Amino acid sequence: MPDIRQGLRLFASFFKIGAFTFGGGYAMVPLIEREVCEKKRWLEKDDMLEIVAIAESTPGPIAINTATYVGTRVAGVTGAALATLGVVLPSFLIIFCLSFLLERFSDVRAVRYAFFGVRAGVLALVLKALVSMYKKCPKSVFAYIVMGLSFAVVTFLNVSAIWAVLAAAILGIAYSVLRARRAKT
Repeated sequence: MPDIRQGLRLFASFFKIGAFTFGGGYAMVPLIEREVCEKKRWLEKDDMLEIVAIAESTPGPIAINTATYVGTRVAGVTGAALATLGVVLPSFLIIFCLSFLLERFSDVRAVRYAFFGVRAGVLALVLKALVSMYKKCPKSVFAYIVMGLSFAVVTFLNVSAIWAVLAAAILGIAYSVLRARRAKT
């Protein structure tokens, strides 16, 4: 039977992350890593790169997928449900309340300027997540080629990121199989 107390701890941790992070999933990645790996020690730091890759490759927002994965590892299905609820609930409540306020105050200059500042802060968090993932990612000529091609097709050819991730996964599998065959001979 899953430990409900551990599930409630997961809920509290992910609720806090969801409540105090602007910018969506990629902005949450460094905060999730700090909470899950450093503070609570539920997972190892090396696991985060794999978690992010899996969360990014599956349908749905990365923060929700990450919360679900961590919750499952820590406290089973109950943990998955409570961690997912924890990360989603703050956004829902905030957006619900703000929708009434923004409709009324959207023409106020200070409100527009505040959102410009929030966007800059979000960009910094997303870049931090990128640098953190880059540092942990294995470096090879093949990895750089796949990274460059993925960036190019998504940015310049407007190919869906889903197709780029799937293609990168297929290329990675093919490359690994070929390397394993060469190692045997």
